[in-house]
Amino acid sequence: MHPNPNFAWTNRSEMLDFMSRRAFAHIFVSGPTGARVLHAPVIVTDAGRVQFHVARRNRAAATIADQEVLISVSGRDAYQSANWYVSDDQVPTWHYEAVEVEGRARIMGEPELVAHLDLLSDTMERRFSPERPWTRDKMTAGKFEAMIKAIIGFEIDPIEIRGTRKFNQHKSAGDRAATIAGQRAAGRADVVAAIHEAASGG
Repeated sequence: MHPNPNFAWTNRSEMLDFMSRRAFAHIFVSGPTGARVLHAPVIVTDAGRVQFHVARRNRAAATIADQEVLISVSGRDAYQSANWYVSDDQVPTWHYEAVEVEGRARIMGEPELVAHLDLLSDTMERRFSPERPWTRDKMTAGKFEAMIKAIIGFEIDPIEIRGTRKFNQHKSAGDRAATIAGQRAAGRADVVAAIHEAASGG
């Protein structure tokens, strides 16, 4: 995370909500064969635990159980040209938001894995396909049960959560306005919204 305290994101519930909304993560683990990274969807449970699943054949799967893992989720990001400021002696930078979670990975039993998959699909279907949500009841009998043998699920009880929101909130009002104008001209309405959110503390 960025060392400047102006960019620190400290609200735990906000960061977990961000992670849940973004959903897709980089998951890092170090084992006897070296460092590994997985790319997988994550879901945050009501208890604040982070769950994910991977293919058993993934080369990192065998190294995750009972290990400390680092989960990283990023959101909006954009280049910032120094030409877009009104102040002199500025340099280019990059706007971004990200959350990291650290914790020890626990293997979920099959009933927990099924509950995790149901929660993940229900959450995403409600978000992206609410008119005709998919459920596993639509699968041929026995197919789902066979397929879950090929994946393994993990749960993290977060030991530490860190976040960064870096959107020029430390700049002068004039430079923030110029930042907004530059990002708007670049077609980045999402980053303009993020700049407003960061400036207001939201």
